Amino acid sequence: MKILLDTHALIWWLRGDSRLSDLAAVILRDPENEILISAVVGWELAIKVGLWKIKPASLIEQLADAVSNETFIELPITLAHAIRAGLLAPHHRDPFDRLLSAQALVLDVPILSADRLFDLYGVQRFW
Repeated sequence: MKILLDTHALIWWLRGDSRLSDLAAVILRDPENEILISAVVGWELAIKVGLWKIKPASLIEQLADAVSNETFIELPITLAHAIRAGLLAPHHRDPFDRLLSAQALVLDVPILSADRLFDLYGVQRFW
């Protein structure tokens, strides 16, 4: 199964945080799953590190290596993703999450996230 990973789920996975659900951990450990990491996740992390909302700053420096080591797949932001995000209703005030929703909808893949607001967009969500 292909699945798109939300930013907080990635952080919790990389940190071994107990807030990651058991189902999320099973999905992330399964080598049969293709875990997609959107470019928007890197953008969001960089902004939050710059604003000191996420520490340590080394998390952003290690992101590319972590994605590679985990054999996750980088997902670029395409014009189709950006247009779909711009057309979505503003259920979610976070533009990063609207873009993740758009990517999930365009690619017809579920998202791994604790954020229930994704449900308002009709995105299949696991947690």
